[in-house]
Amino acid sequence: MKKIPCASARNVFRSSALSAAVASALLLSYSGIASSATMTVKGVVAGSYFMPPVNSDNPSSAHASSTMASVYQSVKVCVDLNDNAACDSGEPFVMTKSDGSFLLASKTSGPLAAEISTASTNGGHVVTQRNVFRVAADQIAAVTTSPLVPANIAVTPLSTEAVRMMEDGEGNFYTVRQNLASRLGVTTDQVLSDPNTIADPVAKSAVLEESVILTNRFGFAAKMADRGDVASVPAAQQTAMNIEGIPRYDNIFIIMLENKATSSIKGSVYAPKINGWLNAGNQFVSYFATGNPSEPNYTALGGADDFGITDDNQWNCGATGANALQDLVIPTNSVPGLGSSPFTNPCNQATNHNIVGKSNLFNALTSNGMTWRTYSESMNPGQDFRTDSVGDPGVYALDNVYPPGTLGNNASQIGNPALQLPLPASLYKTKHHPGMAYQNVRSAVEFSTSNRTLGGGQWDAVLLSSTKYTPPANYNIDQFSSDLQSGDVGHLNFLVPDQCDDMHGITLQGKVNGVGSNVTASDCTGSANITRGDNYTDNVIKKIQASPLWNNPNKRVAIVIMFDEGTATAGFNSCCGWNSDKASTPVVVNPLKQNPDGSFSPDTSIVGYQSGNRGHGESVFGVLTNQPNAPKGIVDSDYYSHFSFVRTLQDMFGLSDPAAPGSYMNRSKYTESFIAANILNLPEFQGSADTHFDSVRPMNHAYVFPAGTTHKQSTDVTGSPQVGPDATQTNLWSLK
Repeated sequence: MKKIPCASARNVFRSSALSAAVASALLLSYSGIASSATMTVKGVVAGSYFMPPVNSDNPSSAHASSTMASVYQSVKVCVDLNDNAACDSGEPFVMTKSDGSFLLASKTSGPLAAEISTASTNGGHVVTQRNVFRVAADQIAAVTTSPLVPANIAVTPLSTEAVRMMEDGEGNFYTVRQNLASRLGVTTDQVLSDPNTIADPVAKSAVLEESVILTNRFGFAAKMADRGDVASVPAAQQTAMNIEGIPRYDNIFIIMLENKATSSIKGSVYAPKINGWLNAGNQFVSYFATGNPSEPNYTALGGADDFGITDDNQWNCGATGANALQDLVIPTNSVPGLGSSPFTNPCNQATNHNIVGKSNLFNALTSNGMTWRTYSESMNPGQDFRTDSVGDPGVYALDNVYPPGTLGNNASQIGNPALQLPLPASLYKTKHHPGMAYQNVRSAVEFSTSNRTLGGGQWDAVLLSSTKYTPPANYNIDQFSSDLQSGDVGHLNFLVPDQCDDMHGITLQGKVNGVGSNVTASDCTGSANITRGDNYTDNVIKKIQASPLWNNPNKRVAIVIMFDEGTATAGFNSCCGWNSDKASTPVVVNPLKQNPDGSFSPDTSIVGYQSGNRGHGESVFGVLTNQPNAPKGIVDSDYYSHFSFVRTLQDMFGLSDPAAPGSYMNRSKYTESFIAANILNLPEFQGSADTHFDSVRPMNHAYVFPAGTTHKQSTDVTGSPQVGPDATQTNLWSLK
C-alpha cells in the first residue's frame, strides 16, 4: 500500500467522524470487500451558509450579511454512472453524516452526484431548495493514488461549476480548475477544496462568496429541472448561467451620462472618443428613457419604476404616512458636522419621493450575497451621501484648456488658463443616485460603505482644502481607482460623474487672475460640455481596461455607456413597460402587487402614480466586454427601456425566475404575456396598437422583426428607419 500524502493525511484527521470512516474503509479493504471496488471515495459535501443582511438605520444594532463555511448532512451521494446528475436506482450511494462526511465504494468508476433535499441540513439549518452538487470523474482520478486508498474529495458548488464548465466546452478538468482558480484569485488546491479547511482568510472569503452565488444558481437549476423547464439537471445548470439568454457576468460598470439624445452623440465631432468606443463594442440603437427630468430615470434604473416621480425634488418630499422617513438621522444643517448641508426638512408636496417597501437592485444583490457600489465624482470630503454637494469659494481650480484637436473638426482649442473657478455647488446631486429614493437602500447597513468616490475631476487636487466640510483622516478622493487595483469593486457598479463631466452642465463662473467676476467656464455648457464628457468617459474606460480585473480573461466584465434620458418626440417617447396611455385625461394607473394566492391586483398606495413612466426619447446605449472572443460591432435594434435593462441585470446576476413574474421587480415584470394575463388591471395598455413595443423584454436580441416591418425609430435618429430584421440576431452580451 502506498503512503498517504501529507496533505491527504491532514484531511483524513479533520474530524473524528471522518477518521472513523477512513479506519472503516481500511478495515473493509483488509477483509477483501473494498479491495474488490474499482473506485473508493471518502470526502465531504460542503459549501457555505449565507445569512442575508438586515436593513437598519443603526448598523451597530443589526448584523450585516454573513457567510460561513458549512457542511451538508443527510445528503445522498452516489456514483453517477450515467452522468445525469441524479442518483438513479442501482447506482451505489451513501448518506452524509452530521459532519458532511461520506465513504463510498463502487465496482464501477464514474463522477459523483450529491442530491441535497429539503430533508438535508446545511450548517445545521434546514435546506429550503433542493440542489445537486457534482464532481467530475477526472477530479477523482486526479487525487486517486491507489484502489486501496480512498480518493479524498470535497463535493461543493465549485466542484459542480468545474463540471459545468467542462460540459460547456471550456476545457478539460485541469484547464477549468486553473481558470476557476484564476477567476477567484486562489490556488488550484484551494478552489475545489472543502472551504472549512482553507486557512488563508482572503482565499476563503473568495471561495465562500462564489459558493453562495453558485448555490443559488444551481438551486435554481434544480427547480427548473424539477418543473420540466429543461430535460435534465446538467442542461438546467447551463441554462441557469444564461437566464433568458443573458450570461452571468462577474462585474458590470455603468457610466451614467446626462440629457443627450442619440442624434446629439452619434457621429458628433464633439464626441469622437465615445463614438470610437461605441463602434468598437456593441450598440442597442432603440433604447428609451423612462421620464423627464433626471430623478425618475435614476429611480427607474434602481428598481424598474419611477413611482410617479416627475421632478428632481429631494428624496424626503411627500414622505408622509406610510411613506414617512425611517432614516435614524435626517441630514439637515442642524446636525453636528452638517452645518453646510443643503438638505431641507420637511419637504411638502403631493408626490411621494420616499419609496418604502419596494424591491430594487441594491437590496436584491445584497440579499443574494453580492455587492453593489455607486461611485460619485466631486463630492465634498466628508459630506453625507444623502445631501447634494455645496460650493466652496475658497477652493479653486483653473479652467480646462484642451490641446488642439480635442473638440473635433469645428474647434481647435478652448479655455482660459488664467480663469480661476471656485468649487461650485451641486456638482454631486442625490437625484443622480439610482438608489437614493428607496428607503430600504438608504437604511441598509451597507449603504455608507457601498457609496464611494470617483476621481478625475477638475477640483480633485484641491478638494482636501475644503472649508465647508472637515475632510476625514485618510480621505480618498478617488476610491474607484484604488478599488480597481485591489479588486474591491461591486458586482454592480454605477459610475456617476459630476454635473460638468456627465454632460448635464451647470453655470460655472470665476475670476481671471483673481480679478473681476462672472467669467463663464469654457466647457461646462454647450457643445464644449459634450467634449468634456467625452474626454471624461474615455479616461474612465481606459482606467477600467488597465485594471487587473479587466485583464483577467477568466473574469467576465462589462462596461455600459448610457444616458439617463434623451429628447421627447411627438407621437411616442418611450417603450417597454411605460405608461402608454396618451389620452388628454390620463387613466388611473396603479402598479400591481402580488397577492398570497399568486394573483396580481392594483396597489393604490402610491399617490399620483399615473403621472409617471411617460418616457423621454431615445439615447445611446453601448456595451464593451473584456472577453477576447466575444462578438464585436453588433447592433440590436429591438426596443428597450430602463425597465428592460433592470430585467437584464436581474437575469445577469441570477436574481429572478422567468417562470415567476412576481420575482421581477416592479415594471420589469411587464412582459407581453404578463400584460395580457393582467390586462384588466393595466388600463394604460388596454388600447395598445403594438404590444411588442409597449412590453418589456430582456436585452437579449431574441426578437426577430418580421420582414417588411418599419421600425419606430425616433426622429432623433438620423437617416431612414430600418425595415425588417437585423443583419444578425447575435446577443450583444455574449461571452463567446
